[in-house]
Amino acid sequence: MSSTAASLTVGGGGSSESSGVKKTSKRPKYSKFTQQELPACKPILTPTWVILTFLVVGVVFIPLGVICLHASKRVVEIVDRYDIDCVPASSRNDKVAYIKGVEDKICNRTILIKRNMTHPVYVYYQLGNFYQNHRRYVKSRNDAQLRSPSDERDVKTCAPEDNVGGEPIVPCGLVAWSLFNDTYRFSRNSQQLPVNKKGISWKSDREKKFGQNVFPKNFQTGDIGGGTLDPKKPLSEQEDLIVWMRTAALPTFRKLYGKIETDLHEGETITVLLQNNYNTYSFNGEKKLVLSTTSLLGGKNDFLGIAYLTVGSICLFLAVTFSVLYLVKPRQLGDPSYLSWNRSAGG
Repeated sequence: MSSTAASLTVGGGGSSESSGVKKTSKRPKYSKFTQQELPACKPILTPTWVILTFLVVGVVFIPLGVICLHASKRVVEIVDRYDIDCVPASSRNDKVAYIKGVEDKICNRTILIKRNMTHPVYVYYQLGNFYQNHRRYVKSRNDAQLRSPSDERDVKTCAPEDNVGGEPIVPCGLVAWSLFNDTYRFSRNSQQLPVNKKGISWKSDREKKFGQNVFPKNFQTGDIGGGTLDPKKPLSEQEDLIVWMRTAALPTFRKLYGKIETDLHEGETITVLLQNNYNTYSFNGEKKLVLSTTSLLGGKNDFLGIAYLTVGSICLFLAVTFSVLYLVKPRQLGDPSYLSWNRSAGG
């Protein structure tokens, strides 16, 4: 019985080879990449190299931090919160009812220029506790509709601001519907300071994301909502909308309102006539008016300079510490006596 099985086994193997069928191996094809045999840099971190690395980082980062802080300190910035002061004292117990009312909401503010501000002076509005990055809010828009008139009826992603009486809203969605609509007028010594609102948006947005042949339709037909749009101007020229549609990542953000293209001098008083229309009271939000200059590194921001100084100081401290340890108590590189099994054997 066993000899028969053995003969069948041998015979089966022979017939397989004679038929010309090759046995394929499941072993992967050899390559230096799959076997991790590619040449690689494997530096040996000697004490000298570690100390020099920390020293170079410290020497480079500390001057960079000083430069960034100096540039930030040169920026002149004036911030004026007006959302509470621009509500009459008699209406402050119910601010939501006041902002939804039909009465005129004109408010006068006075800004004192404490340092010279060279033009252009950028005018921002700052909103707080406003989550433009909320998932449902961000999704309530249609970028294709903003670019091409052929897609104006595609509003399925824009609910609840998608259509009016069966006709599509252009631009549709909650992002456009909540457009900021406070306005500011500036004057100095009873003379108006014009605000240039051209070029406040990204050029790529004007040319690529908002069409020259797309005009607002059925936009802001209700009583509740944000700013309105000129139906005779294409979306590519509605720069307030373009700035607003680039949603912010954080709940406190600034957006560019315009530019004052004249110098403001120390000691001058700027009068601001504003319309307090935007409803931030329903969600306990804040509204601020910001006047700011810029530097080569942008607006006022001390974080970058402080970060460079912190990292550079830590690296410099570590370089000095390691240098002292290396000089006071040097240790031979690759000394086998420090291996755990050698230490235990010696003990």
